[in-house]
Amino acid sequence: MKNIRLNVIIATLLVILLTGCAGIGPGTITRDQFDYVGALSDSWKKQMLLNLVKIRYADAPMFLEVSSIINQYEVESEINLSATWSNIDSQTVGGSGKYSDRPTITYNLLTGEKFFRNLMTPIPINGLMLLIQAGYPIDFLFRIVVQTINGVDNRFGPKIMERSGDPRFYRLVEAMQRVQKSGGVGIQVKPIDKKEAIVIFFRQRIGDEIARDISTIRQILGLNPDTQEFRVVYGAFAADDQKIAVLTRSILQIMMELASYIEVPEKDINEGRTTAIANENGSGVSPLMRIRSDTSRPEEAFVVVQYRNNWFWIDDTDFASKRMFLFLMLLISLTDTGDQTGAPIVTVPTN
Repeated sequence: MKNIRLNVIIATLLVILLTGCAGIGPGTITRDQFDYVGALSDSWKKQMLLNLVKIRYADAPMFLEVSSIINQYEVESEINLSATWSNIDSQTVGGSGKYSDRPTITYNLLTGEKFFRNLMTPIPINGLMLLIQAGYPIDFLFRIVVQTINGVDNRFGPKIMERSGDPRFYRLVEAMQRVQKSGGVGIQVKPIDKKEAIVIFFRQRIGDEIARDISTIRQILGLNPDTQEFRVVYGAFAADDQKIAVLTRSILQIMMELASYIEVPEKDINEGRTTAIANENGSGVSPLMRIRSDTSRPEEAFVVVQYRNNWFWIDDTDFASKRMFLFLMLLISLTDTGDQTGAPIVTVPTN
C-alpha cells in the first residue's frame, strides 16, 4: 500500500512538472491574431466615426495610430512534496502557480508633416484610375473623390466652403457609369513626351445607347469629338480638348463632405453648436452616407460612438453607408505615401 501511494505521488509530480515545462506559445497564436485584429478594426472604425462627428461640430479631428503591440505570457509552477511513514501514514503534496499576460502597446499621434501628407494631400490621379480599372463604379468614386472635372463642379457640403453641384456633374457620372458597365471605356498607361501618362479611351464598336452616353460625356467635358484617347491630368481645367483634367479631394475634404450628412439633434442646431444637415439642392441624388444620432445607444449598429451627450452610429442594415465608410478607410491608405514603418508590429514572447 505504501509503495502504491508513493508511486501515485511521484506520478502526479511528474505530470505537473511536464505540464509546466510545455510551451504555451503555439496555443496563443490563433487567439492573439484574431483578438488583436478584431480590437484594432473596431478601434479604427470608432476613431474614424468620432472624427467625422467632431468635424460636424467644428471640433479638431485627432488620429492615434497603433505602431506596435508586444504581448508577453509567463507561466510559473512550483511543487512541494513530502511523505513520511511510521505507525500512521502521512503524505503531503503542495503546489503553487502563476500566470501573467503583459501587453505593451505603442501609439503614435498623427501630427505635423505626416498629418499634412496623409489627410491634406489630394488623392493621387493614378490611385483613382486604378480603382476604376479594378471595377469600382465611376459614379460612386467621382461623387466622393472628385471635386471638379474639366470645370464641372461636384457638390461640397461643409458650410465653410459650401458649393452647389453643377447639375451636369450628376448627368456626367451617370453616363460614365453606364459606359463603364458596358465595357465601353478603358484606361491605359502609355509613354507621352517621354513620360508615362494615364489615358482614357472609348471603344468604337458599341451600341447606340452607349454611343449616346459617350456623346453626352464628350459634350459635358468639351472633348474633341474625333479623338478616341484622352490624357488624364491633375487640375480643374484642361489645356485643350484632348485632355481630361481631374481635381481630386484630400482625405480631410472627403471627411468634411461626409460629415455634412450626419444627422444631429435639432437642439444643437438651434443653439448654434452646428449647422443644419446638408442637402443635394433638389438634384434627386441620394446622400453619400447616413449617420444617425440619438440620446440613447442603439441596439444594433455597424459602428457607434458617443460624443458629448449623444450617440452617433451607422445602422448595421444600411449597406450603402457601410460601404462608403469602408471606402473612406481604404482611401486613407492611398494617401499614405511616406516612409512605412510596418504598422502595427505584433510581438508575442511566450515562456
